[in-house]
Amino acid sequence: MQTPTDGVSTPKSKSVLRSSIAPYQSSRYPLGSLTSARRRSSYRLASKRRVPQSTPIQETLDPQKAALLLQKQWTIYSVTPMYNFSYDKLKEYSKHLSATIAAEKQKGVAVDPGSDFNLKANFSCLPGLKGKERDPTAILVQITGKSQSQLSKSGTEERIVWTGWFCGTYTEEDILEVLPETFTCLPLFLINGSESFTAIVGTWFQQAFDCCFGKLVIRSHDLRWLVAMCAGYEVHGHVPTTELVFSVPVEPHMDISLAIHPEDFKTLWNDIQKSKDEVMVEEVEHLFQCLYSHFFRHFKIHLSTTQLVKVTVAVVSAHCDGKVKVSFLPCELCKCIF
Repeated sequence: MQTPTDGVSTPKSKSVLRSSIAPYQSSRYPLGSLTSARRRSSYRLASKRRVPQSTPIQETLDPQKAALLLQKQWTIYSVTPMYNFSYDKLKEYSKHLSATIAAEKQKGVAVDPGSDFNLKANFSCLPGLKGKERDPTAILVQITGKSQSQLSKSGTEERIVWTGWFCGTYTEEDILEVLPETFTCLPLFLINGSESFTAIVGTWFQQAFDCCFGKLVIRSHDLRWLVAMCAGYEVHGHVPTTELVFSVPVEPHMDISLAIHPEDFKTLWNDIQKSKDEVMVEEVEHLFQCLYSHFFRHFKIHLSTTQLVKVTVAVVSAHCDGKVKVSFLPCELCKCIF
């Protein structure tokens, strides 16, 4: 891999588009040290977590950019630290990625919305997505386009065909401590759009910044924390119904959906929670034991033998396969979800 004077890495040989974002070993940053740092972090095995403050991203981000993130389904990837990434070169990166997309189209790669669209990429910052001061600034990447017939028409808006954003909300301190200054740690990559564009963007980042991607799975353990952290959370003056989906280990596949009335759920949680400022792991376990007992009393089914795979709470819907839909998200809750 060669690095030109503009700081954007380019491969020595002709690039080949991958069918998906394939994880690979970064040559500049050993994964062993990253894994070691994560194992030392108390966040991964937290016995308690602070209750998030009620500041939605609509109030911490530019309203137009906040609207881009809400009410959409996002697929989450993990990302290793990026080498020689510079916030001062976002316009440059936009041009490079735009050129890559154009080159892939010329090679006949199928992209949505089609070959008649004039496509370009745009990088920008999302400064309001910091969980703490030391977190790196989040980055928004968009691919927009106009059809060839619209290029000559003034005032025609470009259509957003793909969106992705990198963020490091509540990045683990141990990881930041071991990172050299030449690396930027934005460990989460959320995308909304076609797989073809995801492959192009992901491959470009891998080649330009010597990083690697991996599909992120949300554990049942973290979904349970999310339910407890959002208990009684109000959105626009009311508390929505909490919905839980459990996967039953039988063939053919079967799911059990449990919808909990907001007032009943809030009453139950108020009886369990000792402090309004934090949630203890014992309280999360107690909450679900109560739900399991209630369900068994009515249906004679042991939910404890199933796996929690999806939760829908006041501010977000999250699935264990790494898909989330945000409706009203305080930045503090990113730590619980991701």
